[in-house]
Amino acid sequence: MDALSEALGSVHITGAVFYDAVCTKPWAFAVPPLSTYAQLLAPATERLVSYHLITEGAGIARFGDDLELPIEGGDVVVVPHGDAHVMSDGPVVRVLDKGGSLDRFLAGGVSVFEIGGGGAPTRFVCGYFGCERNADRLFLSGLPRVFKINLRSDDTGRWLEHSIRHLVSESESSRPGRSVMLAKMAETLFIEALRRYMAQLPPEQTGWLAGARDSIVGSAIAAMHRQPGACWSLDSLATTTGASRSVLIERFARFLGQSPLAYLAMWRLQLASRRLLASRDTVMQIALDVGYQSEAAFIRAFKREFGSSPGVYRRSKTPVR
Repeated sequence: MDALSEALGSVHITGAVFYDAVCTKPWAFAVPPLSTYAQLLAPATERLVSYHLITEGAGIARFGDDLELPIEGGDVVVVPHGDAHVMSDGPVVRVLDKGGSLDRFLAGGVSVFEIGGGGAPTRFVCGYFGCERNADRLFLSGLPRVFKINLRSDDTGRWLEHSIRHLVSESESSRPGRSVMLAKMAETLFIEALRRYMAQLPPEQTGWLAGARDSIVGSAIAAMHRQPGACWSLDSLATTTGASRSVLIERFARFLGQSPLAYLAMWRLQLASRRLLASRDTVMQIALDVGYQSEAAFIRAFKREFGSSPGVYRRSKTPVR
């Protein structure tokens, strides 16, 4: 079973493209923290992940004073937590755009963003992915401030880059469905970036993605995500993964720092919190559906996780109509 597919399928993800950026030497632009614009970009989205697909040229992505990442054509720079950063062609003398392009995008005035001094060009496709906050406990867990992958190492990556470049180049086209296709391609780009990053992790790496790659932990995670309301026990999970109870417990502790049943409890409560806000189902019905045998046990567990009862949580998070 595929843990990453099960997790991605259980968390709502949206993708969008900001603009096609054309930067000519010398150039530099600043990207502010995406939290600044989160409610404008995606009002219903709780977490934003930004990206830059470099389609031509080269440059540097800077994060604060301690991290520089060289970039070149075919690279996808993923910023999992929406951190502020500066993109430039070299040592930054002067930032030519301090987030103003994003303001113009939000006002509907940007499709192609152009800055620079007229020299050699570098081109980007810039955008974001929106996720539910549940992603913080899953595939976003443990990711660094930034990582990059390259799409030009195989046919799949080259096809994905070519498809995105083609759709972006249709900015003046009136052909129907373009925006939806771009959004879907952006989602595909995010998933492909996660897959490639996951494949490159060293054997000693820990965290959710490393655990999902492990045959035993990954199988258990996939099973729990596929059937969160099932009556799982250590014995049944061990049987599903083909491992002993002790090996299953040891692998979960190594990769995730918790037991299989603690992970299951966390995921059930995340699902329950979503149901409380997205449906009118009773607390009892939600409790039973996510695997609790009684409403009282569910309420106790929910209070430990979220600091309030399910009813109070629902009322405090639901907008007044």
